[in-house]
Amino acid sequence: MKNIVIVGGGVAGTITANYLAMKLREEIREKNVSITLISDREKQLYEPGLLYLIFNRMEESEILKDVKYLLDPLIELKIARATKIDAEKSRVELENGEVVNYDYLVIATGSRVAPEEMPGLVDGGHWFYNLDGAKRLREELARFKKGKVVVSVMGIPHKCPVAPIEVTFMLHEFFKIHGVRKDVELLYTYPINRVFTMEEVSDLVQKMFDERGINYKTFFNPVSIDPEKKVIETLEGEEEPYDLLIAIPPHKGSQVIIDSGLGDRDGWVPTDRYTLKAEGLENVYVVGDATNLPVSKAGSVAHFEAEVVAENIAAEIKGLPPTARYFGKAMCFIETGFSEATYIWFDYETPPKFVKPNKFIHWMKLAYNRMYWLTARGML
Repeated sequence: MKNIVIVGGGVAGTITANYLAMKLREEIREKNVSITLISDREKQLYEPGLLYLIFNRMEESEILKDVKYLLDPLIELKIARATKIDAEKSRVELENGEVVNYDYLVIATGSRVAPEEMPGLVDGGHWFYNLDGAKRLREELARFKKGKVVVSVMGIPHKCPVAPIEVTFMLHEFFKIHGVRKDVELLYTYPINRVFTMEEVSDLVQKMFDERGINYKTFFNPVSIDPEKKVIETLEGEEEPYDLLIAIPPHKGSQVIIDSGLGDRDGWVPTDRYTLKAEGLENVYVVGDATNLPVSKAGSVAHFEAEVVAENIAAEIKGLPPTARYFGKAMCFIETGFSEATYIWFDYETPPKFVKPNKFIHWMKLAYNRMYWLTARGML
């Protein structure tokens, strides 16, 4: 029997598992193949929903689902934390002492926010990149009526690269709706020499910031936060005061990747950009945020990568050539407020393509928020 093991119960892990179950249904039923998914939590969080939760436009119940509910019944689910991946022995060690052997491994361990990596941020700032942080920010935004709000990107890469832009546009409209925009200064900061990594996106966003009276600073690299003075101190020697700091905290890969020696110092796994195999490991694939690839750490990327990995593993098991390749495909919606949105798509060779922000794309984004769970189940 061939054992396929997937570590990670987020979007990348569940989609890959479900695609594999569809492609190998007969082999699983004949007990020639098994698929096991290891997740350290019972519920999956639809992270793009956090952007709406902070404005009280989505509730927790809408963005949390049992991982078991999302998986094909032919997939075995183990709820446990993986503590070590032993690539030499082809096995995964769990915190409960169990060892799971594999013939094929899919690393889908994702990324995590590490606010503790920025001195003073835990006490001096807010963020919306996990559920607890988003819930705290929701309460703060409901109270905030006057002062300076700083949206600060504190490191690259980070999950959902366009989310800092989206939240800035949505803050502008949120404060307008509540009649206090004239009393609120909005400042967006980014660590490189433009407001986004991709020049085509940066040019459009900068123009839209100017139209809305949103201030921005580039080459802005925070090194510490002073919670008492409410000041951001930067590598460039600046001190930026704030009344409300909304940070995009530093990100790291999963601790199990670091502890297993499979990644770089931040926990990103060196990955072949086309085959999605972990470098130097023929039977280990990497999907989603866990890779070190120069692509967005976004759900769409995980989706497109999962298709390639599932196709190639299934082909190998069936004795067919694994010829599927990933070419950097990504697609991201960008909310420009509460009523209009645009989107971008790109790949390794194609720069981002835009359409003018409009209401139809905004409603498409809201519709996808509702349909996401079908994607996680491999049905969309």
